[in-house]
Amino acid sequence: MTWRHSLHAGLLALGCGLGIDMDATAETRPPAPAWVVTPSQAGDNLPPAGRSLFDQLFAVSRNGQSSIELPYPFAALLERLDRELARDPASPLPPAKRVLIPLGRSLQRTAAAPDYFGFPRVVVAVDTESGAQSPFFLKDRLYIGYQEKSAVLEVISYNEAAGRFEFQLVKDYRAGGRPQVYYANRNLCFACHQNGSPIFSRALWDETNANPQVAGLLAASGRAFYGIPPDRGVDIPYAIDNATERANGLALTQRLWREGCGENELAARRCRAGLFVAALRHALSGGQNWAPDDNFRQTVAAPLQQEAGRRWPGGLAIGNPDLPNRNPLAGQDNWPEERAARIARSHVAAPFDPLLPRQTRDIWRPQAADALRTTIAGLAEFVSAADRQALDQALARQRGLASTQHTAPCRIERAASRWSVRCAPAAGQSGPSIDATLAVRGGRPTTGRIERLTLPGGTALINIELTSRSTDTGFALRWNGRLPRSADGQALTRLRVQPEAGQPDAGMVVLDSRADFATVEQAVAALLASPQGETLFGAGVIPRTALFAALLARLDSPRPPPCCQVADTLPPPRLEAVAAVPGGSADTPMEAGVQGFFPYCATCHRSAETFPPNFLSGNATQVTARLRQCAPRLYVRLAMADLAPEQRDKTPMPPESMLPAFATDVAGWKNSPARAALLAQVDTWLRAESGQPPNLNALLANGYEALRPCLPMP
Repeated sequence: MTWRHSLHAGLLALGCGLGIDMDATAETRPPAPAWVVTPSQAGDNLPPAGRSLFDQLFAVSRNGQSSIELPYPFAALLERLDRELARDPASPLPPAKRVLIPLGRSLQRTAAAPDYFGFPRVVVAVDTESGAQSPFFLKDRLYIGYQEKSAVLEVISYNEAAGRFEFQLVKDYRAGGRPQVYYANRNLCFACHQNGSPIFSRALWDETNANPQVAGLLAASGRAFYGIPPDRGVDIPYAIDNATERANGLALTQRLWREGCGENELAARRCRAGLFVAALRHALSGGQNWAPDDNFRQTVAAPLQQEAGRRWPGGLAIGNPDLPNRNPLAGQDNWPEERAARIARSHVAAPFDPLLPRQTRDIWRPQAADALRTTIAGLAEFVSAADRQALDQALARQRGLASTQHTAPCRIERAASRWSVRCAPAAGQSGPSIDATLAVRGGRPTTGRIERLTLPGGTALINIELTSRSTDTGFALRWNGRLPRSADGQALTRLRVQPEAGQPDAGMVVLDSRADFATVEQAVAALLASPQGETLFGAGVIPRTALFAALLARLDSPRPPPCCQVADTLPPPRLEAVAAVPGGSADTPMEAGVQGFFPYCATCHRSAETFPPNFLSGNATQVTARLRQCAPRLYVRLAMADLAPEQRDKTPMPPESMLPAFATDVAGWKNSPARAALLAQVDTWLRAESGQPPNLNALLANGYEALRPCLPMP
């Protein structure tokens, strides 16, 4: 009897002893959630549609030929990014956030060994809106890693047409080089990026130059780092962390849009149209809590809940972009002089390894109270600042719209230069509740600020600026640089404070709203009924650009500047390297023991790149020599499957998150004949060297990084 049969029999005996019906127990077990992005299913390496945002941003056309041109040096590339983005004049932070990571966890982590602090890796994230002149939607959608020593850029950027992040490499990014842009092997990328999007450390970001010890060693190197100050607080890594969190949610939104409402029948398209309107309302109102009406509940909320419950009864598991915080200098008072001691500090222990399978970030459940709000807020992340501005301007041009006055009694505390105004509706009445401070000149309020404004229906705003209107005695309202809106999307256009005659401490507030958002609802309804409706609201990826172009056209508004046509004429995208199955070579046939490594290792280790080591590239003689060179490390990574997770110094190979791609799991791989054969082959190579069987503890006595590297040092 095998161990599986023994365990199963033991469980059956235990169940019978307790009087439990095991089949009934299985039937009542709640269904497991489905992954939004399955870690072992990376998808096609090349884009199934469109191009990456990185391609679009750097595409140029010269003499009728399109190509990708990258500014060099890296400081120039950063300047180009910053020029595309809106700059906050009140913030000292650059628009594109960047940190220095000398001892990190990327594939390039050993490229600068042992001079890690002279050549740190740079991580760049775009977390701000694009500038007024930029046609690109970059916020949370572009991330770049740069390692000067390897002359490589690692790029993650969004592909709107495919509804996913693309992974790319830029090689030969150096002085005098000819940078070449490739799409990367997604299976390799997914081993760490198990959520299909950017990942980053949790606080306190001790790998970065937010760590004072790291910053001090960077400064001591005496190098300039592409204009990036080595001494930096936690504000920038915190901003990058937030950007990756938002980026992580894009896949959930795409999945819910594509499948949550059903297929392409009219009811499903009506559901998506309602979600789009709700997302616009959410974006224009600053994310206020709108109370859905009966029509929305019937056409959107109920169908979404029913369809999602049918498709994903256990909910949708959201991938986790967070890595545990790691301090590579923990316990290190001084940076060592010895090369081996420095290299030892690049070791990434198993608990901190991005290859370690990560638990879900959260589970979206269709029956949860916040499920609909999460869906709407996620869709609102596809509305850029330029989209909001264009829509606001289109609504401002609408004429003949109804206005509503909201009134409430006020208490006014008057001083020579300031009035404090507190307004609230009488008991049983509806109206605004307002706390405001007005600046007074010549006995007349001229400017002011609403500290708090609430209205029935969910409207709740703070810090609204008030400026005098030249046409009347009221105030114009501005909130975060634009017209404030109620939770249901209506523009709040004018505020008047009217003191009561003969009672200086009493008065009335009148707040005007303009019912312009109804024109958005009407325009979307017309689009839904038009021939475009089947495409715009069909069961595909979110057609963001087409949706806004069609909406603005319905509102008789100028469309935003076109984006990215040059990228459409680029040469076909190229794959960095194709993972291939083993074959014979011209000089020597491939030995069976060597061939056994290809099914499980070639996806990541047969490439043109040396990070990770490409020990399966070359002819039979070269591959065999490289495997022998790598034998100590291969043995450790294969043997780790025999240890309990808490006992492991390194993560096992292949990465456990990728095992389903090999039609197995953790237990299956541990006990598989395939792993046993690989271990036996490595054992043979190591015995031939030392005359002794390999011993895991002995191999790791001086640390994993002390083992000879998989590729001979140059």
